Amino acid sequence: MVIAGKIFRLREKLDLNTIAAKLKNYRREDIQPTGVGDLNLITEVKDIIIRGSEVEALFSRDELIEIYRRGNIVPQVRTRETPLLFSEYKGEILLTILERKFQANNIANHISKALFITSGQIVEAKILPETLKGFHEQNPESTKVIFFDDVDIPNISKLSLYGESLADTTLYNEYCSHGKIWYIVFKSRKYNYIAGITRNAIVTIFNNISKDEFLNYVKNEVFPLLHI
Repeated sequence: MVIAGKIFRLREKLDLNTIAAKLKNYRREDIQPTGVGDLNLITEVKDIIIRGSEVEALFSRDELIEIYRRGNIVPQVRTRETPLLFSEYKGEILLTILERKFQANNIANHISKALFITSGQIVEAKILPETLKGFHEQNPESTKVIFFDDVDIPNISKLSLYGESLADTTLYNEYCSHGKIWYIVFKSRKYNYIAGITRNAIVTIFNNISKDEFLNYVKNEVFPLLHI
């Protein structure tokens, strides 16, 4: 099963006890009118644990879904829970959200409001293009896919290399001269996972692993790549 997450950073550092206390008190209720009456949708953070230099939690939010039943559309409430991890790393507080990009961005904005009252105080973590390039070149035989963005060729916005094309050093160097590495898929030598990493710190693992294994991988192999 594919598991994905995205790493963010706090623009203003808070100590972990303050983060845990503010999240514990975060609860939002929204009334959603439907054809069968109003439904109360709850958003909250729960199961908060402080462990060393980390805070773990679950971001829980209700979503309205519609189910077709015997000729009628019936509204129902579904609860989604997303693991969160706050980590102290090199003087920064990083937030890893185990969700795909769109949902992770929305959750980051909710958490920003919980901690700082306003959105925009939790922002994307970044990996510099040269860092991602160097990461690939340390172990090029393990790379499966490379995407390039910021391409200077007219009418071409992205370039990509797959499989055997990656062994063509001339083609790789030519693509590097026209754009920047945005995304790579590779096999981790240490963990033996097939992983994908983007410059805005989206991480995807294509192996069947647990949440804790994913977070352990992110902390040990992805955090050192971040521009901090």
